[in-house]
Amino acid sequence: MAQCVQSVQELIPDSFVPCVAALCSDEAERLTRLNHLSFAELLKPFSRLTSEVHMRDPNNQLHVIKNLKIAVSNIVTQPPQPGAIRKLLNDVVSGSQPAEGLVANVITAGDYDLNISATTPWFESYRETFLQSMPALDHEFLNHYLACMLVASSSEAEPVEQFSKLSQEQHRIQHNSDYSYPKWFIPNTLKYYVLLHDVSAGDEQRAESIYEEMKQKYGTQGCYLLKINSRTSNRASDEQIPDPWSQYLQKNSIQNQESYEDGPCTITSNKNSDNNLLSLDGLDNEVKDGLPNNFRAHPLQLEQSSDPSNSIDGPDHLRSASSLHETKKGNTGIIHGACLTLTDHDRIRQFIQEFTFRGLLPHIEKTIRQLNDQLISRKGLSRSLFSATKKWFSGSKVPEKSINDLKNTSGLLYPPEAPELQIRKMADLCFLVQHYDLAYSCYHTAKKDFLNDQAMLYAAGALEMAAVSAFLQPGAPRPYPAHYMDTAIQTYRDICKNMVLAERCVLLSAELLKSQSKYSEAAALLIRLTSEDSDLRSALLLEQAAHCFINMKSPMVRKYAFHMILAGHRFSKAGQKKHALRCYCQAMQVYKGKGWSLAEDHINFTIGRQSYTLRQLDNAVSAFRHILINESKQSAAQQGAFLREYLYVYKNVSQLSPDGPLPQLPLPYINSSATRVFFGHDRRPADEPITVEVAFRNPLKVLLLLTDLSLLWKFHPKDFSGKDNEEVKQLVTSEPEMIGAEVISEFLINGEESKVARLKLFPHHIGELHILGVVYNLGTIQGSMTVDGIGALPGCHTGKYSLSMSVRGKQDLEIQGPRLNNTKEEKTSVKYGPDRRLDPIITEEMPLLEVFFIHFPTGLLCGEIRKAYVEFVNVSKCPLTGLKVVSKRPEFFTFGGNTAVLTPLSPSASENCSAYKTVVTDATSVCTALISSASSVDFGIGTGSQPEVIPVPLPDTVLLPGASVQLPMWLRGPDEEGVHEINFLFYYESVKKQPKIRHRILRHTAIICTSRSLNVRATVCRSNSLENEEGRGGNMLVFVDVENTNTSEAGVKEFHIVQVSSSSKHWKLQKSVNLSENKDTKLASREKGKFCFKAIRCEKEEAATQSSEKYTFADIIFGNEQIISSASPCADFFYRSLSSELKKPQAHLPVHTEKQSTEDAVRLIQKCSEVDLNIVILWKAYVVEDSKQLILEGQHHVILRTIGKEAFSYPQKQEPPEMELLKFFRPENITVSSRPSVEQLSSLIKTSLHYPESFNHPFHQKSLCLVPVTLLLSNCSKADVDVIVDLRHKTTSPEALEIHGSFTWLGQTQYKLQLKSQEIHSLQLKACFVHTGVYNLGTPRVFAKLSDQVTVFETSQQNSMPALIIISNV
Repeated sequence: MAQCVQSVQELIPDSFVPCVAALCSDEAERLTRLNHLSFAELLKPFSRLTSEVHMRDPNNQLHVIKNLKIAVSNIVTQPPQPGAIRKLLNDVVSGSQPAEGLVANVITAGDYDLNISATTPWFESYRETFLQSMPALDHEFLNHYLACMLVASSSEAEPVEQFSKLSQEQHRIQHNSDYSYPKWFIPNTLKYYVLLHDVSAGDEQRAESIYEEMKQKYGTQGCYLLKINSRTSNRASDEQIPDPWSQYLQKNSIQNQESYEDGPCTITSNKNSDNNLLSLDGLDNEVKDGLPNNFRAHPLQLEQSSDPSNSIDGPDHLRSASSLHETKKGNTGIIHGACLTLTDHDRIRQFIQEFTFRGLLPHIEKTIRQLNDQLISRKGLSRSLFSATKKWFSGSKVPEKSINDLKNTSGLLYPPEAPELQIRKMADLCFLVQHYDLAYSCYHTAKKDFLNDQAMLYAAGALEMAAVSAFLQPGAPRPYPAHYMDTAIQTYRDICKNMVLAERCVLLSAELLKSQSKYSEAAALLIRLTSEDSDLRSALLLEQAAHCFINMKSPMVRKYAFHMILAGHRFSKAGQKKHALRCYCQAMQVYKGKGWSLAEDHINFTIGRQSYTLRQLDNAVSAFRHILINESKQSAAQQGAFLREYLYVYKNVSQLSPDGPLPQLPLPYINSSATRVFFGHDRRPADEPITVEVAFRNPLKVLLLLTDLSLLWKFHPKDFSGKDNEEVKQLVTSEPEMIGAEVISEFLINGEESKVARLKLFPHHIGELHILGVVYNLGTIQGSMTVDGIGALPGCHTGKYSLSMSVRGKQDLEIQGPRLNNTKEEKTSVKYGPDRRLDPIITEEMPLLEVFFIHFPTGLLCGEIRKAYVEFVNVSKCPLTGLKVVSKRPEFFTFGGNTAVLTPLSPSASENCSAYKTVVTDATSVCTALISSASSVDFGIGTGSQPEVIPVPLPDTVLLPGASVQLPMWLRGPDEEGVHEINFLFYYESVKKQPKIRHRILRHTAIICTSRSLNVRATVCRSNSLENEEGRGGNMLVFVDVENTNTSEAGVKEFHIVQVSSSSKHWKLQKSVNLSENKDTKLASREKGKFCFKAIRCEKEEAATQSSEKYTFADIIFGNEQIISSASPCADFFYRSLSSELKKPQAHLPVHTEKQSTEDAVRLIQKCSEVDLNIVILWKAYVVEDSKQLILEGQHHVILRTIGKEAFSYPQKQEPPEMELLKFFRPENITVSSRPSVEQLSSLIKTSLHYPESFNHPFHQKSLCLVPVTLLLSNCSKADVDVIVDLRHKTTSPEALEIHGSFTWLGQTQYKLQLKSQEIHSLQLKACFVHTGVYNLGTPRVFAKLSDQVTVFETSQQNSMPALIIISNV
C-alpha cells in the first residue's frame, strides 16, 4: 500500500470515536446559520481534545486517553441510502487528484527507474469518508449515540420550556417503536443542555440568568452557556479570520447531504432531504440499463467507443461529477464562520472540553461500571470482568469451528438486554476510549459466545474488533491474530453477504499488515475483495495492491504494473477518467521499451482515449503516435483502427490552432541517410532542378496515402561575387518566385512497403538553399470499416482515391554526417561531422552536358574491337570546354589518336564496316613485314602521363550552347570473360570562370558481358644461324601459339588470324618462318595454331634518329589487306595495354662503391636476356546470327620481356603461396649472391659453330681426319667482355661417349679474347677424328667476364642445340 499521512495507531482511534447527537431548536439553528454552518458543523474543527484525559476502569485503575475526538452530528431518522453513499464516495475520489507539480518518488528496481507517487490522498479520503459514513448497525455499538446535546437560543421567549420540548423529542425518537434509526448506546442517554447566546445581538444579562436557572435544574455538569457571533456579518470583510471549516465541509460528509434551508431543521425536513438522496440512487448493485455487469467481454479489451457516456455506469458518474462541480461552484465565495472571532473559536473549543470532561467521560465511566456489574451478577462471577480475564483465556480452549462447518445463521437476533450483547457493548465502549486490553478481553469472550450460538454476523464483528484491539494493545503482549480478520472477512462476504462490512475489515487489516511490512499478505487481501459489484472499490483496492508489490523488500515491478493496469481499467469503468489515465501512465513506465509491444499498444491506446476524453489532446496525440511508430505486431484491421483514431484526434488538435506551426507526423518512416540529391536536367529550358530522392517506409500493414507532397525549404539570397548582402533575408515556402517546388498530388505506399519519392525544386535565384524536410497530408484510403462511427469528414481530399481522413503535417530530414576520426579527441569520442547534401549553393548558370552512346554493345568477345559513336550535347545556355573522360578501365575504349585522320580507309574496309584502317597489299609482300612507326605521345601515352584521364577531341575544344558533336569511339572487349562494369566520368568546365564552382561532372556506368575468344602465348629465343647480310646484332625467333577457346556459345564458327604485328623500340618482325607448307590460318572451336617468326634488330641509324617514345611497327599479313597497326584504333589499344609498364619510373642507380659496381655488372648481364618485343595478333571471327553471317574483328597483345620466358595475352591466375611454418627468430643478414642466374649467363656470349654437316674421309689412305671448324663468338651485351675459350673439356658421361664417340681439338687449347660491345668474333679451329661416326662438336667451354670486373662467369652451353657432324669413310 502507499504511504499514508496517519499511522495505523492514529488512524483507528480517529475512525472509531464516541458519537454524540445534536438536537437544536429553530432559533438556535438560525444563529449558527448566520455563519453558513449547522450546529454540528460549527463544532467539527474543534472536536478533538487538545490535552490528555483520564478515567478509571472497573478495577479503579487510572486510564489515560490521548487525542480523544468526538463526533457530533444532527439527528437523522433514516439510515443513509447505499446509492447516496456510493455517490458521495465517487465524488470524494474524483475530487482528490495528485497535486500539480508534485515530485514523485523515484524507485529503482533492477533495470527499472520508476517515478511513482508515494502517497494516494484519494484513497485516504475514500477510506475516511467510507468509515465515517458507516450506518449504525444492530450487531455492534461503535457508532451508536452515547449522548445528545439539546441546543436552544437565549433569544427565545421561554428557553427552559424549549429544552423540555427538545428533551421530550429526543425521548420520543429513542424509545418510540416508530423510529428504528438512529441507534442509541444505552436506554439512559446522557442529555447535555446547551444555551446558545448571540453576543452581538442578544441580551447578555438575560442569558446569564437563564443559565443560572439551567444549572439549578440540570446541575452544573449537565448544561453550558456557549457565546458565539461576537461580530456582525457585515463587518466580516474588515479582518481576515481563519476558516477551519472548509477542509471538513469540502469532504461532503454524508451528514452534509442535507439541504441548507433557512428554517427549522425539523425531523420532517430531514425526511424530505433523505427522499432527495433516494432520487440519486443510481448506483445500485444491479445496473439500471438492463446490462448485467458480467464478464461477457474481457476486462482489458480495447474499448470501441470514445464517448465516455457509453460506459455502463456512465450517466450516473457524469451526473455525480457535474453535481460535484456545481456544489463546488456554489460553495466558492461562501465565508464560513463570518460572525465568529478567534475568541469565539476558543469558546467553542472550551465548550467541547467541558462537555467531554464533565459530561461524556463520567457518563462512559459510569456505563462501563454498570455493564461490568451487570455481567458479574449475571454470570455469577465473584470478581470483575477485568480481573477475570486471565481465567477466561487460560482455561481449556474450545476448538474454533471452521467457517464451512457453520450454518448460515446470520439472521439470528439477540434481544437488547442479552448478556452477549452487553459484553459486546462493554467491549465497544472500552474500544472507543482506547482501553484496548479490556476491549480485547470482552471481544474474545463475546466471540466465543457468538460462535457457540452460531450467530455469524455477531461473531465476525467480534473477531474483527478483537484483532484490531490485540494489535493496538500497549506493549503488544500478543501477536496480531491475522486469522481472526480472515475469518471475519470470509464470514461477512460469503455468509452474511455484506460487502460493506467486508470492505471495512479489509481496509483495517491491510493497514495493520502494512504497518508490519507484510506487503504480500496485504496485497492478497486487497485483491481478494475486488469484485464486479463496485468498480470504484475494486479500482482503489487494486491500486493499493500494486503499491504493496512495489514496496516489498524485493520490489515486484511487473506485478505492480499489471495491477495498475487492472486498477486503471476499473477506474475507467467507474467513470474516474483522470485516475484511470494516471494508473495507465504509471504502468507504462514498466512496459515501455521492454519488448511487450502488444501491451504497450493497449496501454497507449487507452491513454490516448482517456486523454482525448479529458480534452488533453496533446497527450492523446502523443500516445497514438507511439502506437504507430513502434514496430507493431497488431493485425492489419487493428492497425487501421489505430491509424484512424490517431487521425481523428489529430484533426481535432489541428483545428484548435489552425495557424500554428506544422506538427511532426509519425508516418511513414523516412530513412534520412538514404536521401539522395541530384542536380540534373530534365530537358526544361528553365533553371536546372534539384531532385531530392526521399526513401519512405510504411511500417504498418495498412496502406498510407500521402497527398500534396512537397519539399520544405528555406532560402538565403546571396551574391557570391564578393559583395555579400549585409541583410540576409530568410524566405520560406511562400516565395515561389525564388524557388519553385513540385507537388506530388498523390503518393500511395502499400503496407510494409519501401518506396522512393523524387521531389524537385526549381531555384530561380542565386543564394544558399536549405532543404528542411517534407510536408504532406497523411491519410488512409476509406475502407469498409469505420472506427467509432467516424466516416469521411467534410473538407477531405477528393482525388483518385477515396480518403477516410487526412491531416497536414511535416517530417524533418536530419542526416547524420560522417564520423570524425582524425584527431586524438575525435578517435576517443563519438563525434560526427556535418552533412551538407541538403544545403546546396545556387550559383550562376553553368554549362550542362548530356552524353548519348550510339551503337553501344552489351556483349563482346574478349579482345573484340567494335566501333561506336558518342554524341555530346550542351543543353545549357553557356559554352563548355576542357572536356575529359576518366575511367579506371582506359584499355576498354579510345577516341583515336592524333594520327587517326592520316590513314585512308580501303574500299573493302568501308564495305565490311571494319573498325580498322586497312590498305590493299600485293601478293608478293605476303609473309614479309611491312614497316611503319608511331610515337606513343601521339596516343596520349608517355612516361609520367595519366592514362586514366583521356581528353575528348572536341573540334575547337569548345562546345557552344545547344550544339552537339558526334565522335567515333572504339571499344575493345576486356581480356577476361564475364560481366564487367565500366565507369565513365565526364569532366568539363565553363569558359567563364566561376568563384564557387569551377567544373561539373557527369557519370555513366556501362555493363559489358564478354565471352571467350582466343588465348595467345608466345616465347622468344636467340637464333643460332649466322647470316652476314643481316649485319651485327643477332636475330631472334618468336614462337606464337594461338588457341581458339570459344565454345561456340556466341555462334562463332571460326577465327581467322589475319595479321601478326610487332611493336618495339629496338626489334621488329622480319618474316614468317613457315614450319609447314599449310598456310591456313583458320581456327575452329578448340583448335590451336602455331606460328614462327624471325625478328631482327631495328637499323641502328633508324633507331638513333627516333626519340625514346618512337615505336617501330612491323606487320606480317596473312590475307590481302594490311591493317595499319601503327594507326587508330590498333595502336591505341596496344599503347593502353603498355600503359601500366610505362607508368613505372625508370631507376637510375649512381655508381660509387665496389658493391654497386658489382650490381651494375649483374644488371648488364641481366639486360642481355631482356627483350622489349610486343606482339599484336589481329583476327576476324565469322559469326552466324539470325541466319546472317557477321564478321567480328579484334586483337590480342602479348608483351615479351625475357628471352625464353613464356608470355600470355590473358591475365594469369596467381596461385596462393604455400603455407609456411611460422618462424619466431630473426633471420640473419645473409648477403644476396650477386651471381647472375644460369639463363642470364647463357645469353651474355652467344656461341655458334660453323662446320660441314657431313665429312667424307678416306681412312685407309690417311688415318687422321682433320675438319676445319669456325667458332663464332657474339657479344650480346653493350659492354666490353673478356672471353676465355677452353678446348680441354672432355665429355665424361658414358652415355655421351656411347652416342657420339670421342675426338680431339688440334692446335691451341685456350684462347683469350676481348669482345667489344655487340662484336662478333670468329675462331678457326681444327677437329681430329680417327674413325667414322657421329660426333658432337659442342664441347668448348667458354668463360666470360666484363672487362672492368674481376669475377669470371662461365657461359653455359647446355641450352644450345648439339652440333652434330657425321664422319664417313670413302
